[in-house]
Amino acid sequence: MSDAAPTRPEPLGPVFRALADPTRRAVIERLGQGPASVGTLAEPFAMALPSFTQHLRVLEDAGLVRSAKRGRTRTVRLAPEGIRTAESWLARRREAWERRLDRLDAYALMTAREEETP
Repeated sequence: MSDAAPTRPEPLGPVFRALADPTRRAVIERLGQGPASVGTLAEPFAMALPSFTQHLRVLEDAGLVRSAKRGRTRTVRLAPEGIRTAESWLARRREAWERRLDRLDAYALMTAREEETP
C-alpha cells in the first residue's frame, strides 16, 4: 500500500457503466456523426421511446452526452469532456502496462542471452 496522498477520483464509474450497455454504445457511435434528435436516435432500436430515453438519461448523467430542447424537438450531442475522462484514464493504464511489458521483454531477452552463454 502506498503512503502517497490520494488523488481526486475521476467520475469513471458512471462513464464505464454507461458504456457497458450495447444500446448506449451504439448511441455514442451514432452521435460521433453529429447531433441528432431523440426520435432519430431511437429509430434503430426495438424499444418504446420511454425506455430509450432512460438510456439517454444514463448517458447524460455520466457526462457523455448533452441534450437541448428547441420547440418540440430534443437534440442530443456528444459531450467530449466525458469521453476525455475515460480516454485519459485508459491512456494512463496503457502507459503503465507498456512499461511493465517493456521490462518483461528486457528480462526475457537477458535471460535468453544468459542461457545461450556457456
